[in-house]
Amino acid sequence: TLEVLAKRRDGFHEIRSVIQTINLCDSLHFQLSQNIEFKSNVPNWVPQESLVSKAASLIKEVAKYSGGAAIEVSKRIPLVSGLGGDSSDAAAILRGLNKLWGLDLGLKELLGLAAELGSDVAFFLYGGTALVEGRGERVTPLPPFPHMWVVLVMPPVPRMSGKTAQLYASLKASHYTGGQITERLVKELREGGEFTPSLLFNTFENVAFTRLSELSVYREHMAKVGATDVHLAGSGPALFTLLQDKA
Repeated sequence: TLEVLAKRRDGFHEIRSVIQTINLCDSLHFQLSQNIEFKSNVPNWVPQESLVSKAASLIKEVAKYSGGAAIEVSKRIPLVSGLGGDSSDAAAILRGLNKLWGLDLGLKELLGLAAELGSDVAFFLYGGTALVEGRGERVTPLPPFPHMWVVLVMPPVPRMSGKTAQLYASLKASHYTGGQITERLVKELREGGEFTPSLLFNTFENVAFTRLSELSVYREHMAKVGATDVHLAGSGPALFTLLQDKA
């Protein structure tokens, strides 16, 4: 779920969300070096425009560490997809450099750094299944979802500059919800057993399919081949559906 509850006085939005990691992930490899250096298997990935560079600079500054690291980022998560690739990589940077440099920062300290980087980074320090609240910095681990298959579709739609900010700006007060959908999903997860697919809710679907009309075409195609409850992943444009079995 991703419920947007209200816009806050500080300009951020209050959310209540259940997030789940899956086995699609990037790989990061670390080696000691004099400076912080990045390389990647994706030619158009620019680390200076990513949270990974900010994460490395932040933890180095806070820890007052004089050395550096050579970091190789092997991308599997599509760029700007709504699947949390940038935020999860930033969390991996914090954990990886904390270990490589022997900083011994605890989870509380890492969470503080994560909150400075972005709303989703804190969750990826936990992983698994979690309730996320506030603007994303409050994370409560939950029992896992029942085992299911995830089908992901990455529509080849034009990239939106500042996509997430644009979607938030497009929301109206009538799109806000009270968090009850997420509360029901949390209750079902804590009680165990099956969960109700209709609880897979995303506030951004109120505006994303209007701003990117091509998304509706792909959602319709997925429905035609038997996919039910097709949803936007995060701020998109990735779409997903859950299936009970692989076939």
